[in-house]
Amino acid sequence: MTEQKDSNNEQQEVGLYEKLANRTAELLEEGKKTLDEALKKAKEELSKAGNFSGEQMDKVASYVRRDLVENAGKASEAVRQSVDPHRVAAGVQSVFSRILTSTADALSDLAQKTEKTLEFKTGEITSPGTLTCKDCGAEMHMKSTVRIPPCPKCHKTLFRKSY
Repeated sequence: MTEQKDSNNEQQEVGLYEKLANRTAELLEEGKKTLDEALKKAKEELSKAGNFSGEQMDKVASYVRRDLVENAGKASEAVRQSVDPHRVAAGVQSVFSRILTSTADALSDLAQKTEKTLEFKTGEITSPGTLTCKDCGAEMHMKSTVRIPPCPKCHKTLFRKSY
């Protein structure tokens, strides 16, 4: 019989703990009370509504307070770690590095494509402009539309055009 009474008492206290913790959390979320004020108000409300002794209420309230303070400490530490300046700086640097790398890759691709459009070969026809040999750097100045000859200096056939 004593075991059953202890089991009922334990179930009652567990239920009381849950109710007290939930009501205290609700009062804290309203933002108008400190932890101690919210816990005191929740105790008063549950005392009026329930079949719990003052001793039970105080005992369970101490458990709720202990757990809330512990969890708040863990949450504070987690927030502190997540906004640690070194960590934030490393994250920003990482993002910035990825942006710069991807921009550099895009610019490199664009430069290669642009360079290809400026590449001319012997035998092609081109408008007036300057052709620079990609091998020796010699320049040929075209004053009119012509068929491109080989480089007069090294006889290579690949040029870059400028205007």
